[in-house]
Amino acid sequence: MDAVSDTVERAAKLTGQLLAFARRQALKPEVFEVGGRLRGVADMLDTVTGSRIRVVTELPDMPCHVLADVSQFETALINMAVNARDAMDGEGTLTLRLSCLTGMPPIRGHGGSAQPFAAVSLTDTGSGIAPDRIGRIFEPFFTTKEVGKGTGLGLSQVFGFAKQSGGDVDVESTPGHGTTFTLYLPEVEAEGQQPRDDGEDNHSSAGGGRRVLVVEDNVEVGRFATQILQDLGYETDWAANAEEALARLGGDGAGFDVVFSDVVMPGMGGLRLAKELRRRLPHLPVVLASGYSDVLAQEGSSGFALLHKPYAADQFGRTLNRIIQHHRRPMAVE
Repeated sequence: MDAVSDTVERAAKLTGQLLAFARRQALKPEVFEVGGRLRGVADMLDTVTGSRIRVVTELPDMPCHVLADVSQFETALINMAVNARDAMDGEGTLTLRLSCLTGMPPIRGHGGSAQPFAAVSLTDTGSGIAPDRIGRIFEPFFTTKEVGKGTGLGLSQVFGFAKQSGGDVDVESTPGHGTTFTLYLPEVEAEGQQPRDDGEDNHSSAGGGRRVLVVEDNVEVGRFATQILQDLGYETDWAANAEEALARLGGDGAGFDVVFSDVVMPGMGGLRLAKELRRRLPHLPVVLASGYSDVLAQEGSSGFALLHKPYAADQFGRTLNRIIQHHRRPMAVE
């Protein structure tokens, strides 16, 4: 079972990296301050790069905000750091630098932009990249590492994330003198933000008898989801499509606490169902599940909670519980 689980996790990561390169991943963009996130990643890079690599961080005094997926941003930084570590053979200096309000230069034949960008660069003191290879480093599965040392998808994820976020990634290298990767993301105005809820672990995964309507057209997946929920203490009902779900919910929600729906289904589809329920039953939370959806890649999740397949049972339960708790918070009265 451990071997099966590990294989599934590796397959999920591989698929996610390919979707990132193809700019087809479902992102959860939010406004965040780049310097703070960069400092946080730098603090944990020792575990990635090893003790013989010195990590230096250079940040401006002014804050710098972008609209992007925080998790994918941090993943991109780690992917570039791992690439730098390997180029330095585990010993050297890695410099993380942030520049604000900078224009984006022409990159790989594409025109630049005078609009303000946040430029995050990682500079290593490694072996550099040969001129005949530098044009291929963002290609999926292209790698100069030994067999078993890498998939050749780390930099592809960086490329896809940058492009899908409205930016780009550039590389400058001199053989024998190191390499600099620079990630460009459009700057935005800061906005009032609620604290980011990373702590799903703060919510129990126990169902406590809450009622969940599972909407899933695949019989095996539907059985699997309902079985997990029942094991966690939820009461479940199952609709085979969005139209059946709407009929089951009626005009008052039929006593359900949350709807858990697949995205890709014949007919209405999960995202359209969620939007319709937001209109009809705004008190009823909806959680979407998808391994891949071109609709989500193009339109985003429209503010609905999204659970990526494959998911673990405890992650499933915590997500549902968190969404239910969030919708039950009392409104402030003035």
